Amino acid sequence: MPVIDAWMQHPTLRHSHHEMFESLRRWTGMERLEEPLPVKATVAAMAAADVETGLSAAWYGPQGPLISNDEVAEFVAQSDGRLRGVAGADLTRPVPAVRELRRAVTELGFVALRIVPWLWQLPPSDRLYYPLYAACVDLGVPFCTQVGHTGPLRPSETGRPIPYVDQVALDFPELTIVCGHIGYPWTTEMIAVADKHANVYIDTSAYTAHRYPPELVAYLRGRGRGKVLFGSNYPMITPSRALEHLPELGLDDETTELFLSGNARRVFRL
Repeated sequence: MPVIDAWMQHPTLRHSHHEMFESLRRWTGMERLEEPLPVKATVAAMAAADVETGLSAAWYGPQGPLISNDEVAEFVAQSDGRLRGVAGADLTRPVPAVRELRRAVTELGFVALRIVPWLWQLPPSDRLYYPLYAACVDLGVPFCTQVGHTGPLRPSETGRPIPYVDQVALDFPELTIVCGHIGYPWTTEMIAVADKHANVYIDTSAYTAHRYPPELVAYLRGRGRGKVLFGSNYPMITPSRALEHLPELGLDDETTELFLSGNARRVFRL
């Protein structure tokens, strides 16, 4: 069954060597890259898990781009159609950020915007995000964000679904919001926000299937089958490892197809 990976990144050395990921390296045993990772290695890791499309994101933080939009565009160009770009933006410069998002979507063909709130230590309801939300609605692309605690050594408060994602969805009902990393330990809050708002979705990135919280598995099996998307958080977790225990979740064929690709195809208009 073909798979779409809704949350991944092809890393630069600036990204993979950053000190904030030391905790992830400790947990995963991932070694530091000595030279830039070739795109063909990422494509091979995708192919090993039948991932036909990976949504590869830029990373922008206060220190500048760890993976720039133009670097993502280069990776996409080298991927034989397997990668699609997800834009980043500098929150502190709202007008240039909107212009850069428009360029990424209209000229580079990117399919979404992703901002990681803990990088900025600003929750998604902060006013600096709001021009970008209006632009996402205008451009017809989703906004992707991180929910739940932070693995990297940064504060977790910005990842609370309530009040932050809830407030954004109230202020921008036309905005499609994809919340990566499940939302643990606020998983029940995240499910409540996804239930409440028609355009709010959850992706499972940063978790292997056997670590999905029980309440998410129950949601995925039932009323949430159209609301949950697969993501790996590659290269921190490979798609193969993320999906290794998927059969143990007891999903029927329709739910499995929606989870692995159907929901992402619809949400990101692939």
